[in-house]
Amino acid sequence: VGLLILLASRCSGLSTFRGIRVNRINTASPNTALFSTKGGAAASGPQPIDPNFWPDKFPAKSHCSKCGLCETPYVTHVLDACAFLGEGMKRNIDGLEEAVHGRRRKVEDIVWEGVGVEGMAEEARFGVMQRPMALARGKRVTGAQWTGCVTGIAVSMLEAGMVDAVVCIASKGDGEDEGGWSNPEPILAKTVDEVLRGRGVKPALAPSLRILNELKESPDIQKLLFCGVGCAVQAFRAIQHKLALEEIYVLGTNCVDNSPTPDAAREFLRRSVPDIENTKVLGYEFMQDFRVHVKYDDGSDPSTPSYKRKPYFCLPGDVANFAIADSCLACFDYTNSLADVVVGYMAAPLDSNMDTSYQTITIRNSRGEKMVQSAINARRLDMGTDATGKGNHENFAMATVSSDKIVQKLVTPKTEAGKMKEQGLPKILGEIMASAMTALGPKGVSFARYSIDYHILRNYLHCLDVWGEEKTNQMVPEYSANIVDRYLEKNESFRRLVRSIKLNR
Repeated sequence: VGLLILLASRCSGLSTFRGIRVNRINTASPNTALFSTKGGAAASGPQPIDPNFWPDKFPAKSHCSKCGLCETPYVTHVLDACAFLGEGMKRNIDGLEEAVHGRRRKVEDIVWEGVGVEGMAEEARFGVMQRPMALARGKRVTGAQWTGCVTGIAVSMLEAGMVDAVVCIASKGDGEDEGGWSNPEPILAKTVDEVLRGRGVKPALAPSLRILNELKESPDIQKLLFCGVGCAVQAFRAIQHKLALEEIYVLGTNCVDNSPTPDAAREFLRRSVPDIENTKVLGYEFMQDFRVHVKYDDGSDPSTPSYKRKPYFCLPGDVANFAIADSCLACFDYTNSLADVVVGYMAAPLDSNMDTSYQTITIRNSRGEKMVQSAINARRLDMGTDATGKGNHENFAMATVSSDKIVQKLVTPKTEAGKMKEQGLPKILGEIMASAMTALGPKGVSFARYSIDYHILRNYLHCLDVWGEEKTNQMVPEYSANIVDRYLEKNESFRRLVRSIKLNR
């Protein structure tokens, strides 16, 4: 398998396979100078930053994930809420897990080759679990990217009166010229129809917390469901005590490697799968069969979407340069550690169609139990068996890291960088590679372990290159640091990559 991956890396290399508060800051400190909207002297009082100045005027600069916090008066809390400033995700995950869930994850509960129970998801990688991760399908949600697990839970909670409103990401515009599927727009949904606008995955950074401005002016909302990805959930958890709400629920999704802008997401598809350029795209995912699955409407039957599938190895080798946000390269929260419930798909069995595929449900606490039960009671969610898996993931993860184009760029001398091959493999060879790796590689939960480890190792190397060893170690959460340490101890290839980056800085 390692040989197959390294062979493919000669011609290709898209770098992706697609889920309270601590230290309070002095808002009168000189750091408030960060919060001027026009880049001059700080205005009196908390001044939201104009989104038109993203990312240059935002505190995290190019590593800002555009979560929306800085576009609200809560910008004054950015230094102890942002996942990419200071101790970042270490502060948020290690510092808030117990406050949110009642306990921290069991970091010693981890699976390696010959260690732990291979088949079941463990807490060290997947986070706090009230009960084992399970398979699930949504019901009665048409137009979802998958089967509607997330939408079904949100709608059920609203219908049952558990919440007064739902923060979710809708699509801004339905036409390709307006962005449609790729153009995220945060909304404060108070009706079922408004929640349904949030169906589908938006592959670009989304300012979920921008909606706090509207929430602040809505005294009728006392019970809230916040839906978001890991970096947004971390920031939300850090300031939620400031919202003075009676009930707060958080529904998260697994997330990696979003595009920085809608234009970048569309450009990725235009360059990678050009033969669907004039069709109505409904969404895309990076699937467990090492192919991009693009879901689109071919105009024949709106109730039955069509699919185009392209092996990763056939994609242009430079697409990661513009299609993956810098913040995603510094993220260590793939599994959305601070959400009450997390929905994903990497640990589920591979299905040829998203519309019929199982997804995974991770319930982290008693609030999460109530959320899922509301969807079951409303017949909007069918729970399956516990998620399981098989196969070794460690060698597979390390081979992927070694062949990754982003990593290769980090360890390649600048004088040689221009010689890196950008052309993807011919289609027939890419299909052979994808099929072989799907057959030989880990399955189910083990595939998710592979994907988690790969992203943690790749992102650690990125952070090491950008910030150096001392700062990187300060910002990496404990569970991720343990995974990095394991590969440093056991794998000479990873040690060699680390040494190369240190020497090149």
